[in-house]
Amino acid sequence: MEKLTQQEEEAMQAVWQCGSGSVKDFLDQMAEPKPPYTTLASTIKNLERKAFLTSEKIGNTYRYIPAIKEEEYKKRFMNGFVSDYFENSYKDLVTFFANEKKISASELKEIINLIENPKK
Repeated sequence: MEKLTQQEEEAMQAVWQCGSGSVKDFLDQMAEPKPPYTTLASTIKNLERKAFLTSEKIGNTYRYIPAIKEEEYKKRFMNGFVSDYFENSYKDLVTFFANEKKISASELKEIINLIENPKK
């Protein structure tokens, strides 16, 4: 899977929130400052070219549908991130956040509980 740019990720977030829709629907979903309509339309076309979206023509407009689920993208992104920056060690990832004081002891306990008692 091709890595998305920040602009593409923001567009995909809007698409995932909408479920499907037009460029205008996605633009309405995005937070301020919103990109210009033409920029978002170009980004959406790039996402379709990269096979993250499919489209169907309805009248004079296109309806775009996610071709990949948000959870699948997150899984692949995180696996690549951990591999690239933490030598494939989730322990090193958690250690980094602990050292940077970005994760609390209570959050770590929650994580341990999730590992020891996974939801099925």
